[in-house]
Amino acid sequence: MVEPKVQGNISPVGENKPRIDAREKVTGAAVYADDIQFGNGLLHARIKRSPHPHALIKKIDVTKARALPGVKAVVTGEDFPGYIGLYLQDRYIFCRDRVRYVGDPVAGVAASSVEIAEQALDLIEVEYELLPPVLDPEFGAGAEAPLLHPDLGKYVVANFIFPQAGTNISNHFKIRKGDVDGAWEQCAAVVERKYRIPHIQHVPIETHVAIAKVEVTGEITLWGSSQSPFAQRNLIAQSMGISQSKMRVIAPFVGGGFGCKAGVSMEALAVAIATKVKGHPVKLVLTREEEFYTAFVRQGLVAYFKIGCDAQGRLLAMENKFYWDGGAYTEYGVNVTRASGYSSSGPYEVPNIKTDSCCVYTNHPVGGPMRGFGMPEMHAGLEQCIDELALQIKMDAVDFRRLNCLKTGSSLVTGSRMHPTGLPQCIEKAADAIGWGRKAPASAPNKRRGKGLALMWKAPAMPPNAGSSAWVELAEDGSLNVGVGGQDLGQGVFTVAAQMAAAALGVPYESVRVAIPVDTRYSPYEWQTVASRLTWSMGNAIVNAAKDARRQILETVSAAWEEPIENLDIVNGVVISFKSEKEVPLKNLVIYGLPKPDGQGWRGGPIVGRGNFMPTYVTGLDPETGQGERAVVHYTTGAQAVELEVDLETGRIDILRGVSAFDVGKAINPELVKAQMEGGFVQGMSSALFESLQLKGGVLQNPSFVDYRIATSTDAPKDLEAFIVEVPQDDGPWGARGIGEHSMVPTIPAIANAIYDAVGIRLDGPPFTAEKVYLAMLDAGIVK
Repeated sequence: MVEPKVQGNISPVGENKPRIDAREKVTGAAVYADDIQFGNGLLHARIKRSPHPHALIKKIDVTKARALPGVKAVVTGEDFPGYIGLYLQDRYIFCRDRVRYVGDPVAGVAASSVEIAEQALDLIEVEYELLPPVLDPEFGAGAEAPLLHPDLGKYVVANFIFPQAGTNISNHFKIRKGDVDGAWEQCAAVVERKYRIPHIQHVPIETHVAIAKVEVTGEITLWGSSQSPFAQRNLIAQSMGISQSKMRVIAPFVGGGFGCKAGVSMEALAVAIATKVKGHPVKLVLTREEEFYTAFVRQGLVAYFKIGCDAQGRLLAMENKFYWDGGAYTEYGVNVTRASGYSSSGPYEVPNIKTDSCCVYTNHPVGGPMRGFGMPEMHAGLEQCIDELALQIKMDAVDFRRLNCLKTGSSLVTGSRMHPTGLPQCIEKAADAIGWGRKAPASAPNKRRGKGLALMWKAPAMPPNAGSSAWVELAEDGSLNVGVGGQDLGQGVFTVAAQMAAAALGVPYESVRVAIPVDTRYSPYEWQTVASRLTWSMGNAIVNAAKDARRQILETVSAAWEEPIENLDIVNGVVISFKSEKEVPLKNLVIYGLPKPDGQGWRGGPIVGRGNFMPTYVTGLDPETGQGERAVVHYTTGAQAVELEVDLETGRIDILRGVSAFDVGKAINPELVKAQMEGGFVQGMSSALFESLQLKGGVLQNPSFVDYRIATSTDAPKDLEAFIVEVPQDDGPWGARGIGEHSMVPTIPAIANAIYDAVGIRLDGPPFTAEKVYLAMLDAGIVK
């Protein structure tokens, strides 16, 4: 079979829009515009939530709520005994015995209006017995902390997660490589630091929303703003004890996700309530305030680093302890903990390393996946330590990284070898673009200017059997329909899907249409839209589906023309022969086939290609040492550099320039890749300078945009540069690998290192607010 040919950018840069007709636009976008689609039977749901961080539920009385006119159902955990969770099944849909954070769902109401549902919540009487809360992960990991999940040892858990029964540690991931204790005496310089990274929110513009309908037959349909329709189908069905075939999830376009709409959060609540009002769709929308603390938040982290090098700057030893604040339930947090463990060396070759990465239950909001999946938090401290080590031995920080960074064939923290990587090129591009080693004057006498640089690496954090599938189908006019189960969150994955299908089959990009919305009844299976894996994993499935269709087409034409397939190709939607110079447009054969000679019938028929992909080569890791043959599918690597100014009078930081350079293997769509680099930089900058969930006694103090600051266009640097490095990935389509999350990973330490370069101070964690910076300068005697 002739392989599809790709030269340069797979499609013209100016054509980066998925082909969606007006009908599809309505189907994909109008689900939440109004309630017309669901008719007068639509009910509205609201949730009674715990006001306490930790308490036993002694009694729930819903009598008055049920008697309120307009209330159609009131449900509690009594009706739903099943556990739910992705990697660790540790929570009920509605609380049954105790509450574990402020916002834990205790009861749900369905009513004819939102206002009536809210009134009913006030009529639900809950009697609690308060329990002491756990509000710090380091304390929570100790023997003196109150036990938050007494049944931890009985929970269903993935076989690569290691909960510690009888403690608050839901996963303890270990790395033991080399002789760490023996290496310290060989070190010429050692840095020991502690960093604390706060919880932050994803703050998507569209809050969580779900509409569930249960038919009298028991069939369930869930419409949701979701990154994980297939995972939701599976997990909700499992929890409720029904067949997955009776559960259908429809997921239109998502108005922002960044990880918070992965897995299952509030969607199961809507389904549970809908089971009590069969035939009626039930709509549940999180308010902005609820979005801040009842949806997933990014986990907090207390991190200890000890890193040493010899006199020439070669890294010799590293010892890390991570206490992840997983919150009340850690179905996703346990895998964040694992990912930080098997990546705990950072993008460096370190011969001796010891890591203990612990996911700890606390009475804080539920920690879940967020862009970067633990890597921004872990790199925040590690990359500052690298700068400090270089300073101790009087070595330039970029030279130090050049010496120690991972290169093709380097020994990794898990004992395997690094695949081909362009990390050294990324360092050079970022350093050159920022003008490393050249000091520019500040813009005013009261300001100081500095530059900083940081590296990163990140693998797709997923189970070893996370699969993708796709189908392609040709229509009578030769146009191509592509079915995928991945979700477009604004990152442009449908555009890339169309590009890859077009290139693999040999048709114009303009003739490709992606079938939306994602619907688990009709769309091909996709594990989840997480881990920056769709271009790579779903892309492989699309290519395989297109190759399958291509094979069918060429076999039909080969038989009709009596020519070997090797002589044939598909170019711009036309089958051509290099030998006989015959040609036939696809539209003439992909439905009805081609006639046999002398009226003896037809050959071929409707063309439908199918493809799948699963990385069968990922191996397990030893639970005591974290060593193994291949822990992950691959790593994306990169570097960022910043130039900033610090105002000595106020502590305000202005980011003047930002530079990103990442090895993406192959940029399927260079403009979309650069957009991810730029957007990730700004989001990373936001988490570095502004964002923090202020929790006091387990109660969130800033659940609104009034008090929770995020970066806006006015904060973004005017000068943002993005450089694409392409060292192909062996198992990626055209060598591609992901870039969606990675551009947010090194931003915090790059900014922290630039602050030190400017004014000589270091803080123990973000956000680097003007107040904190000014007070630190005051303490250091830099200002008076």
